[in-house]
Amino acid sequence: MESGSDCCKTCHPDDNGRRVWLRRGLSAGAIALLAGIGCGPGVAEAALTQAQRDALTPDQIIEIMKKGNERFRSGRMKPQDFLAQKRASASGQYPAAVILSCIDSRAPAEIILDIGIGDTFNARVAGNVSNPDMLGSMEFACAVAGAKVILVMGHTACGAIKGAIDNVQLGNLTGLLESIKPAIEMTQYGGERTSKNAGFVDAVAQSNVRHTIDVVRSNSSILADLEKNGKLRIVGAMYDLNNGKVSFMS
Repeated sequence: MESGSDCCKTCHPDDNGRRVWLRRGLSAGAIALLAGIGCGPGVAEAALTQAQRDALTPDQIIEIMKKGNERFRSGRMKPQDFLAQKRASASGQYPAAVILSCIDSRAPAEIILDIGIGDTFNARVAGNVSNPDMLGSMEFACAVAGAKVILVMGHTACGAIKGAIDNVQLGNLTGLLESIKPAIEMTQYGGERTSKNAGFVDAVAQSNVRHTIDVVRSNSSILADLEKNGKLRIVGAMYDLNNGKVSFMS
């Protein structure tokens, strides 16, 4: 447990308790719960707590991510005390969501959604594809650790998508790109179907997000059942490298 002086540093007015991502979007019950959290001695609430996470619905968690992206785009991101978050989450973690995104260096999910340490499980792999290892990780995150949302996030100008379109052959990357190829076939597009056409690349990236979601639902009965019972939402999104917007897909 951190000292009282550390807590007071954590809960300075500008931060107003990084103890929850965003109070906006919370239910009345969750707001009442958070109203009693203060900066008394021995309190270190910099990271999401189990009570706070459990008070959120999947829809509220998605709304929190949307609001975070709005702050990122406006340049008005919340102050992040990463050391306080590290200290608060060291003894336990209660992430609200799993984010499966691409390895691309220009699309770091925690930054573009303005979230901090302990808020989300984050998985990154070229082309945001899913495999048995990824599914097992998601099953742990949701069925064991209690995450309520799986967000599969692709992005514009994705190099993995271009590689799949071009049938690139390169060691272990070859097999990874094979996972993307079904998305190429399912993409309806009237223009030039090549990696040189940015519009086609982005259309395939959207199809690939939907394909990955289908893979998750089809290959994990655990996650499919959680979603069916309303305990989990599996959603997709596209991140635009140019304007910074994360567009959630219905």
